[in-house]
Amino acid sequence: MLFDDLKYLDYRFPEPQYLGAKYIHRGWIARFVSDEITNVLDAFAGSQSIAYTFKQLGKKVITNDFLNCNNLIGKALIENSRYTLGKEDLDILFSPNSNPEEFNLMEKLFANLFFLPEEAAFIDSFRSNIRFLNNQYKEALALSVMCRSMTRKVTMGHFAHTQALAYAADPNRIKRNRSLIRPLKDIFRELLPDYNAAVFDNGKDNKSYNENILELLPQLSNIDLVYFDPPYCNSHADYQSFYHLLETYVEYWKDKQFVNGTKRYEPKRYSGFDKSKDAVSNLQLMFERATHIPTWLVSYNDRSYPDIDTMVEMIAPYRNVTVERKTYKNGRGGKGSVAGSSEILFVCTMK
Repeated sequence: MLFDDLKYLDYRFPEPQYLGAKYIHRGWIARFVSDEITNVLDAFAGSQSIAYTFKQLGKKVITNDFLNCNNLIGKALIENSRYTLGKEDLDILFSPNSNPEEFNLMEKLFANLFFLPEEAAFIDSFRSNIRFLNNQYKEALALSVMCRSMTRKVTMGHFAHTQALAYAADPNRIKRNRSLIRPLKDIFRELLPDYNAAVFDNGKDNKSYNENILELLPQLSNIDLVYFDPPYCNSHADYQSFYHLLETYVEYWKDKQFVNGTKRYEPKRYSGFDKSKDAVSNLQLMFERATHIPTWLVSYNDRSYPDIDTMVEMIAPYRNVTVERKTYKNGRGGKGSVAGSSEILFVCTMK
């Protein structure tokens, strides 16, 4: 086992269900993090599985994602060093809705679309009671586990389709995934022990951010290595469309428009990396703003835009770059990872 001499490897990251998650590549990516590296930035953290690996390696971890539902996982499992949810906390969270007039957004938007009305009412009630935990890390943990519970209830684990309840009524799909018909409260209770057990203190002052990385990079100092896993254009790059329900839930927006059949929120937050017309210029800007960080690791896929040669050309003015490759035998790796394609890691070091 890699890094079997490190005590933090006894902790386990709860397996994600997230488009493009690098969970299955975490050992491979960690091979390129030298022992001399002390402070690490995960710039597009997503599920937080790689940030968690860095934490296990004993690094000080700065993690960031521009979706708050992902930032909250960072708060719960990267920044948080000791707070878990116990029976008293569950009694609070599972209490009746503390303010039904204020906390009814999910029932209004998503009842009979993604959830049955009673399930939508339950997650509104749960959301109404989060504030009574009176602890930012417990709140982040509770929201993270509930978001994960909701993805378990929906076939494909995302919210860019309108077939959730139809799939939940399909006996063949239910045979493959019993969670489609299980109560959310039961799923939450089942998942919680794994999340509680994943909380640990690696002795470092870790931090989770919810920023656009182009704005955050110039504000950070004393970073030894940055890990970039930007959205891959042409390969499920629009995470706001896939996870709009989770972001609506944690932000609990009342001032957005909710459009299309999926009730996705508008206006979306500007990413800068999910559309081909913006991707190249913003990748160039990102590399320019990361010049104060000595080592870069950049995850990519060989079927994404821009292509591998273009990426190397953009990196080359700033760093020596080698291209590491891991070929997929199946499509389980997420965005762009069809069988025969390759996961790419650009390893970029000082000239």
